[in-house]
Amino acid sequence: KHQKIPHHKIAAIAGVCENTMCQYFSDYLRGGINLITSINFYKPQSKLKSFDTKIKEHFKRNPPTSIAKACAEIKQLTNVSIKNTQMRKYLKYLGMKFRKVSSVPAKADVEAQRRFHDEKLQPKLEEAKDGKQDVYFVDAAHFVLGAFLGYLWCFTRVFVRTPCGRQRFNVLGALNAITKQLVTITNDTYITSTQVCELLRTLAKNASRPITIVLDNAPYQRCQMVMQLAQELGIELLFLPPYAPNLNLIERLWKLVKKECLYSVYYENFSHFRGAIQVFLTNMEKTHRKQLNSLFTLNFQTFTEEQLKFAA
Repeated sequence: KHQKIPHHKIAAIAGVCENTMCQYFSDYLRGGINLITSINFYKPQSKLKSFDTKIKEHFKRNPPTSIAKACAEIKQLTNVSIKNTQMRKYLKYLGMKFRKVSSVPAKADVEAQRRFHDEKLQPKLEEAKDGKQDVYFVDAAHFVLGAFLGYLWCFTRVFVRTPCGRQRFNVLGALNAITKQLVTITNDTYITSTQVCELLRTLAKNASRPITIVLDNAPYQRCQMVMQLAQELGIELLFLPPYAPNLNLIERLWKLVKKECLYSVYYENFSHFRGAIQVFLTNMEKTHRKQLNSLFTLNFQTFTEEQLKFAA
């Protein structure tokens, strides 16, 4: 501009339109280089901005089941109408996500679970981390030959054949809390106290440290035969509070087995079905090591009274 170059040439050199160039000159005259380099784009604010706190509190108590319902509730709460696409963005802005609802046993005792975790389970896990003992989480899974329906990215709905019959593959497992080593006893009939005793002997066979086993209150695990053998082998049995599968680490493994080798897969016969599960359990430390490390962290799902009140 100082060199008397015409506006259209300055605009071409700067790579901007002539109107923008003129606006720059005007801003420079008003506020110098600082005004030119400041960002003054128009940033429209949502009509709901002033209601953020009120809406958050409402949705914490009453999570909406759909975008349409969220729009209706906000209309009633604030007298502001917004479209579905705007509502979806607004809910994400609040920090909400569309999550699948999980179940919690109706008879779960929140306080008993907290005490068990803090006073019994956590001290044992700390000793295991220090190498003073081994802690195993024990549970049985009963995989019934049938269709395990999952989610797929597909162009049309996919149908999975459903095998006939009620054949099932039973897996009694013991998962080491620190090493993630899995010890299993399997059969095609039933899991009883006999299999639990077999598992105890297997764990004690090569043990170099004291062993604590965390298990639920299934009758075949709490019977006299199992408790007497555990005492003879020097194994401590740590029974979970009633209705507390969230505190049993091995429960996550059974979900992983279904996800990785059963969901949306058809097996022609029981032999193939059983083989797929066995192969996965045998090779998972090699094939899914990273996933296992992430899945088997010693962080346990706990509940609050507020969550249970909502569930009620």
